[in-house]
Amino acid sequence: MGNCLTRKDQSLPIDTTFKLPAPTPVWPPGDGFASGIVNLGELQVAQVSTFNKVWTSYEGGLSNLGATIFEPTGLPERFCMLGCYSQPNNKPFSGWVLLAKDNSSTSSPALKEPLDYSLIWNTKSLKVNQNGSAYFWQPSPPNGYIAAGHVVTTTPDKPSLDKVRCVRSDLTDEIETYGWIWGPGKSNDSNGFNLYETRPRNRGTQAPGLLVGTFLAQNGGITGALAMSSLKNTNVNFTSMPNLKQIQAIVQVYSPIMYLHPKEQYLPSSVNWFFTNGGLLYKRGEESQPTPIQPNGTNLPQDHNNDGSYWLDLPADKANKERVKRGDLQSSKAYLHIKPMFGGTFTDIACWVYYPFNGPARAKVEFITISLGKIGQHVGDWEHVTLRVSNFDGELRKLYFSQHSGGTWVDSFNLEFKNGNKPVVYSSLYGHAFYPRAGLNPQGTNSVGLRNDTAESDLVVDMGVGYEVVSTESLRSEIVELPWLNYFREWGPKISYDIAEELKKMEKWLPRKLKKLLEKLVRSLPNELLGEEGPTGPKVKNNWNGDEVVH
Repeated sequence: MGNCLTRKDQSLPIDTTFKLPAPTPVWPPGDGFASGIVNLGELQVAQVSTFNKVWTSYEGGLSNLGATIFEPTGLPERFCMLGCYSQPNNKPFSGWVLLAKDNSSTSSPALKEPLDYSLIWNTKSLKVNQNGSAYFWQPSPPNGYIAAGHVVTTTPDKPSLDKVRCVRSDLTDEIETYGWIWGPGKSNDSNGFNLYETRPRNRGTQAPGLLVGTFLAQNGGITGALAMSSLKNTNVNFTSMPNLKQIQAIVQVYSPIMYLHPKEQYLPSSVNWFFTNGGLLYKRGEESQPTPIQPNGTNLPQDHNNDGSYWLDLPADKANKERVKRGDLQSSKAYLHIKPMFGGTFTDIACWVYYPFNGPARAKVEFITISLGKIGQHVGDWEHVTLRVSNFDGELRKLYFSQHSGGTWVDSFNLEFKNGNKPVVYSSLYGHAFYPRAGLNPQGTNSVGLRNDTAESDLVVDMGVGYEVVSTESLRSEIVELPWLNYFREWGPKISYDIAEELKKMEKWLPRKLKKLLEKLVRSLPNELLGEEGPTGPKVKNNWNGDEVVH
């Protein structure tokens, strides 16, 4: 009994509502950005963060701290609830869901009440600390309609039919689960009852599916996935996207502060600095006659092929090569790609940074740090972070950190901020992968892994200073893409070396077991990190038109 009281009385992270360090500004005027409502065509949607608490479990789920179910309150006139919201108790409250309003002029309404509800599961007999009992209901939609969320009650009585609305099927998009919210156990047991976050299965700059903010309840492997959907934006103009003045304002408020490691030798530079300081274009078969690259890359191949016929390299003479390798922090700038995401309800601002050279990788083997020599070194290195901003209110929701061939999304409440709402980004020593915290940031097993050392230093870049918007999907007529952006070939030469020979140099003093682990680590590295192929530019990456790649 004492434990139960202690758990219920203790302060949980969810009891604190996350707020950005500084108030968001009044954004410059425009069409639909930060207006609170997005027009999807036959539907209008509003994003709300005002809720009534329905039920809390104090056990199970992430960190064994339980989860809480919320129901939106204070609905604007004619806007309807689509489902409840839930989040784990082990993080600050930062929730929102979409409400929908019928905007159709056809004989088939965009929204309809469910015909009935079916009970998915209840917690009455569940032996966990909980605030009463919870009953999870699946709306039964009329023919041609589909539910976009669940209703949760604290009694076995079915919810009223006017509690939620179902959405006409042609205005919906297929979903998938991606984040575990809660289950009675301490880990995700797919055979039990679980709550999951959902997102559209198809994601990208042209994908119309929205994040609704509701959850999916799954009981014993029997899922409601096919009976639930997200909404879809049929208004192809994406009028909720920010205009250029609004983009400039967003960047000034949220531009990341990038810290390079104090021992970093290979600094970023602008692309033009690399070109005008001796960057060379090579053509296969004519290697003895490389071509100096013109400013902005006007003489780079502009076809969208990458057959290995062309590549870029450092200056040929040794002294200049070493100088250019080390970059030029003063000329460095962020190159911004503005992307509509989730049907134009979010703006992704990918901030790309260019480095003329990527230094050697370093491995942690037990308590020893080993330089991997040639492994990890390559000419030309593109890294990026991506701001994810809500088009409903202009708030920064997440930041993506690119890390070698993938990366990770970090919620705003887990970011470090400076100078108001500017998130802090740490670039790892030599490898330039981005991380949200200073420290080792190991990648691999406890015994053997890559070191990704990050630290605060005087080598710092505010990505909002001197930045350049190089591409924006929603303002194509206002942005002229630079020639180097449409260079689809390698930004560095292919490097051939004997991995076994490199490993021999490193393994001299390692016991056999650790040698095997190191070999396994090295051979698992992506080709780009191994230096076996030259890296490609931003527009060739999958995330240019799609969502970010997560490890």
